[in-house]
Amino acid sequence: MSIPVVTVGRTREDLVGGLERLHGPVSVVRRCSELAELLAACQSGLARAAVVADGSRELTASLVDRLSAVGVVVLALTDNPAEMARLRGIGVGTEPPGVDAGALAARISAAVAQLTGAGLRPRPAADSAFPDDGARLQTPGGPGAVPGTSGKGQIIAVWGPAGSPGRTLVAANIAGELAAEGKSVLLVDADSYGASVAAMLGLLDEAAGVAQACRLADQGLLDGEALLRIATPVATKSGTFRVLTGITRADRWTELRAAALSLVLERAREIAEVTVVDTGFCLEADEELSFDTMAPRRNAATLRSLELADTVFAVGSADSVGVPRLVRGLAELETAVPQVSPIVVMNKVRAAAVGRSPERQLTDAWERYGPGPALSAFLPADPAASDAALLSGSLLLETAPESGLRKAIANLVCAPAQRNRKSSVFTSTAKRRAKG
Repeated sequence: MSIPVVTVGRTREDLVGGLERLHGPVSVVRRCSELAELLAACQSGLARAAVVADGSRELTASLVDRLSAVGVVVLALTDNPAEMARLRGIGVGTEPPGVDAGALAARISAAVAQLTGAGLRPRPAADSAFPDDGARLQTPGGPGAVPGTSGKGQIIAVWGPAGSPGRTLVAANIAGELAAEGKSVLLVDADSYGASVAAMLGLLDEAAGVAQACRLADQGLLDGEALLRIATPVATKSGTFRVLTGITRADRWTELRAAALSLVLERAREIAEVTVVDTGFCLEADEELSFDTMAPRRNAATLRSLELADTVFAVGSADSVGVPRLVRGLAELETAVPQVSPIVVMNKVRAAAVGRSPERQLTDAWERYGPGPALSAFLPADPAASDAALLSGSLLLETAPESGLRKAIANLVCAPAQRNRKSSVFTSTAKRRAKG
């Protein structure tokens, strides 16, 4: 099978000619004068590999991710050690400018075989208008993984449907509880619609730490030390964690590209035992931006965070509006990110909204009408404690350490919630299942 290749830059004539004289699986189908022309050729399905001799500094993680999504591998010719390290960090193979044609052909063939073997098949041309396909990047592990068991940091994503179910409250307090347990924790605000972690914690958010980190990652310049410098430390009475604040305006969502955020979260695994991601609500993956095949997707940050997470908490509001939204949202989550098995959490549980014995009523209704995932935990409504924490820019463990809400959130991550609950709901549920 012939592997079509496009090149850019003033490659040595004997190199291009040498590839042709090999009469092997590699053939040069176009020589481009600039990177934009090469990208257009790859987007049209003309090539399976791109060789960049000049202009490698313009390559970013987002561009490489987009080319990988359409089945194109990228190789750059450079002998600069710093540039080689940067390119490898964003997924670009490197060879010296004087590489032998046979060795280059073998490297191209191996890279194409590896891309195909990894399951990253090119999309059909009709779908090429939708960039940043987050579903193509998957990592080992799964929901429910215990932090620290794999030797690398774990990622917890907190997601919930539209309507303010309490995602940020849960995410921030999970980070605080894990820090109080002595773990190194990074809290990331990846909400591309309404970032609010900084406001909840009383931080100055002009810097938009997650955008800074994504910018460096896209350029291949983000390492653990740089991420630590960008992240803002938050000290509590029981421990300290770091925060990557969210974008300061909703129109800055284009700065949160999927490929860059993937690299940020991978670096986060290296510097923190647990990374907690506060995601956005929207899971749509078909934003119509077909006029620009290299355009980003607004929901890519949320989708990529959910794909990379080892544990996903799906938070819903326990009322007549929030519960149906959560049911529909879980169906959308299963379609958008099928590998996720979310831990479903009912927030703002109160008798005034549900009736007497709210946990029992919610459990009974969920077993009859709810989707596949079972209810795993209930967080009681405590507006007084929540308002006090928000007013002081603190966490519940500081302002209301004895509140039922704080203890319920702590049980989510510091102990199995259902085992520690003394409510008769779980006992009666277990009995009913045993009888059935």
